[in-house]
Amino acid sequence: MSDTPKPAPTTDEALAGLNMPLVDAMMTQRAIRRVLPDPVDDAIVTKCIELALRAPTGSNGQNWEFIVVKDQQVKDQLGKRYRQAWSLYGALGKRVIAGDESMEKIMRAVQWQVEHFSEIPVLVVPCLRGGMRLPYVPSPFVGESSYFGSIYPSVQNLLLAARAMGLGASLITLPLWSVTSARKILHLPLTVTPICIVPMGWPRGRYGPTTRKPVEEVIHFDTY
Repeated sequence: MSDTPKPAPTTDEALAGLNMPLVDAMMTQRAIRRVLPDPVDDAIVTKCIELALRAPTGSNGQNWEFIVVKDQQVKDQLGKRYRQAWSLYGALGKRVIAGDESMEKIMRAVQWQVEHFSEIPVLVVPCLRGGMRLPYVPSPFVGESSYFGSIYPSVQNLLLAARAMGLGASLITLPLWSVTSARKILHLPLTVTPICIVPMGWPRGRYGPTTRKPVEEVIHFDTY
């Protein structure tokens, strides 16, 4: 990934990017963690969320909420929580992946994001209304799967929209390690749970084809 940032597109140019073929967006989507501090027009963020709302949700409950964070104090507080979690997770991860250049590259990108979190122009926090206990769910695991399954399709829509418009984005959860603290920072009631954070900004690098395992290595028919 090049370190030379491209000029940020205008709002009209970014929105026009939504004409990108879906397969191109899917083949080149990746976590972009190093972004510029330059502002991102609200219209672009709103369009990402509008498209996120087109995703399916459990029982068509549409029980989602999206907090768009631009306030410096709120970003600073979430950044503090991110650093706290990373001080433990990152130190452990660096020992585990030592010598794996591919993973070390990812860790360096995450480290950059942790250190520059307060400079990221926009944080989108997808949330779900309602509790995880459903009376008709036979087991806690199924209940959990159903609950989180009502937000992540919309997050993927959001990420694909960001990709098409040339906006850098990634999905993270470490700043939310304390849900109680996150609720306090974001002024969320007990009935609304923050699920993840999508930091967004214009990339310092660029999008490009991603490297994945061949489909033959992961597909199984009928049984494992």
